[in-house]
Amino acid sequence: MSQPLRVIFAGTPEFAAAALAQILAAGHTVPLVLTQPDRPAGRGMKLHASAVKQLAVEHGIPVEQPLSLRLDGKYPDDAAAAQAAMVAAKADVMVVAAYGLILPQWTLDAPRLGCLNIHASLLPRWRGAAPIHRAIEAGDAQTGVVIMQMDAGLDTGDMLLTEVLDIAPDDTTASLHDRLADMGGALVVRALADAQAGKLQPRKQPAAGVTYAHKIEKSEAAVNWTDSAQTIGRRVRAFNPFPAASAQLGVDVIKLWHATVENTAHHQPAGAVLSADAHGVRVACGQGVLCVTELQRAGGKRLNAADFLRGFPIAVGQCFEPHSTHQGS
Repeated sequence: MSQPLRVIFAGTPEFAAAALAQILAAGHTVPLVLTQPDRPAGRGMKLHASAVKQLAVEHGIPVEQPLSLRLDGKYPDDAAAAQAAMVAAKADVMVVAAYGLILPQWTLDAPRLGCLNIHASLLPRWRGAAPIHRAIEAGDAQTGVVIMQMDAGLDTGDMLLTEVLDIAPDDTTASLHDRLADMGGALVVRALADAQAGKLQPRKQPAAGVTYAHKIEKSEAAVNWTDSAQTIGRRVRAFNPFPAASAQLGVDVIKLWHATVENTAHHQPAGAVLSADAHGVRVACGQGVLCVTELQRAGGKRLNAADFLRGFPIAVGQCFEPHSTHQGS
């Protein structure tokens, strides 16, 4: 490798940490990391550092955690401190991956090569916060990663590199996330090499095919059994691991972690249990049947159908609420 680049890295979750690890492994210098403030998590609601912060600390990299980067916003002192740290870092480029803060123009202009973003979709499809979830929920056959030159818009910048990935029929957001995270890290390392060599070739995003991947809300977890089994099955996969599809059976809210779709005709009301055994809990949908193979009660563990039914019997003829209105937990 020629002279390593000085790379400011901005990111927060595991997806971003995978990219930071590959940038470091490629030999680039990371003088500064930006990540979200520590958040309360777990049963004790103790403060937890982001995956990116944990990796940065392991490597002795300075970390800034501003609440905002807007110099004229609600937290101007945070933004000013981050700006001073970025200036001191004397970076060639900034890499952004699932950071979670809006980047004002001054951040885009700070490094001489600007800001490169790792986005987990085939832009312009699924701009926005939840591209992996929404691709599965929509039944897309493919997704991928785009390395983009950031501009002031929402994922509207010029595309630099693109790689396509097939979505398997049993992919969940969790499984697809891990493959896309590895792909994103490798692709941004390629983009940095191209930047070093002056070979970046920006391409405008197509005007057609724009869709937005809106943030996942907990309220989306509730299953509507009047939907088709295909639709519900996609949501079970899309909402694994968050917020987890869930359905109400009497007073109990049950999370549905894995399920298969049966395009089987039936004459039962939506939500009716057709069978419940070691093979799964088969539930009538608006069209077809959903066979749920991994379930979880509130406060319990995720269990396969056989183990779940030993502790929580479900009888044929019982009925899940067809239009659940509970909030995901």
